Amino acid sequence: MSTISKLLIGLSLLCSTAWAVEPASSAAAPTSVAAITTTTAKVAPANSAVVANPNTETKPLTAEQMVKAKADQDNKIKALVKDQAGRLKQLEQANLDALTQNQELQLKNDNLSVQVQVLQSERSAQMFLYGGAVMGVGVFLGFLIASYIHTKRRRQW
Repeated sequence: MSTISKLLIGLSLLCSTAWAVEPASSAAAPTSVAAITTTTAKVAPANSAVVANPNTETKPLTAEQMVKAKADQDNKIKALVKDQAGRLKQLEQANLDALTQNQELQLKNDNLSVQVQVLQSERSAQMFLYGGAVMGVGVFLGFLIASYIHTKRRRQW
């Protein structure tokens, strides 16, 4: 019974991992200008045909359709380049904002560390004064107790 259950569990794990693989996305957008320019040369060959539906017949493109398709592709590429330029400006602005915020936070950190050091030195100076005051009170009480004992001895004679 245990070997059969192990076999079934192993088979179910093997089958479940075979279906877990995702297919690669075919709609990947190019990310650089060089990638865009290399894709434009490969997009529309001269003797290509537009396939709208696999069940219909394929018709060869006319010169006007090829020019229109090329113009559409050029407009799309220009729009992508403009979009990427806008995103680049946004990233540069965000980077500058982050750098200024980083500098401000570093200045605040430096100020707070100086304040911590000042407070620690004030605390140690305060403890030194407290210790001196305790010593002074102890010496004063010592003199009072010693004089009281000394006057008591004089009375006994």
